[in-house]
Parts: sequence; structure tokens; C-alpha cells
Amino acid sequence: MMEALTKDVIFKKSPQELTALLYEGIIDNLEQAIELINEKSYVQANAKLQRTNDILHRLGVGLKYEAGPIGQQLDMLYNYMADQIIIANVKKDVSILRDMITLIEPIIHAWNEILKKKVNVSQSSTVRKVSAYENSIMRVQN
Repeated sequence: MMEALTKDVIFKKSPQELTALLYEGIIDNLEQAIELINEKSYVQANAKLQRTNDILHRLGVGLKYEAGPIGQQLDMLYNYMADQIIIANVKKDVSILRDMITLIEPIIHAWNEILKKKVNVSQSSTVRKVSAYENSIMRVQN
């Protein structure tokens, strides 16, 4: 379960930790949407699925394409997932949502493993780092 995210908590996180939180948010929202669809609470499920697609959009905005082909591959994955979530939302098809969880879980696992190995680096340089993710968000808002 995601911890309560206040502005202070978010500000203290490194860009890598924020990405991990976004990934965690995808899983949480998809799991909740599955439960809500099974309960026939479609309005609430719709809200969870829209929130999931918002997270995927934010992850896509923050990709560093100059870092290599992984950026383009993640972009394609995020777009595919967003499209599938829309289809699942229209059809109220939880099997598609489970497939999306299956797709994103290995990425989350790999991301968390990387975070464990670089925990000391991210803590000491958090203040001076401005990630492409944050820069992209600022560009979108302007």
C-alpha cells in the first residue's frame, strides 16, 4: 500500500523513488479497479482506470529518449497499456487489467532492485538533481 503522499514526502524523494511510487500507484489502481468492476461499481472503477492512465502518461513524459532504446520501448509499453486499459474500461474486462498487472510487475521489480543498489547515491544528491521527468512536467505545464 502506498504511503500517504504529502508535498513534503514527495519533495524528499529522489526522481527514481518517485518513479517507483508511480509504478506502485499503477498496481494499486489496477487492483482496486478489478475489485470495483467485480462489485459492479463502474463509476469508481472508471476513476481508478483514469488515474492509472494519468500515471502512465506522466511516466511517458519523463522518459529519457537520449538514454537509448529503452526509452522508446517503455514509451511503446506505456501507450499499449493505456490503450488496453481504455478497452478494459469500456468492456469492463478484468482479464485485460490482470494482463496489464502482469506486464508492469517485472518492470517494477527491476526498478526496485536498481533502487536498492543505488540508495546511497540518490539520498546525497537529491537536492541538485533535476530529472528529465521533472523537466518534462514543467515544460508540459508551461
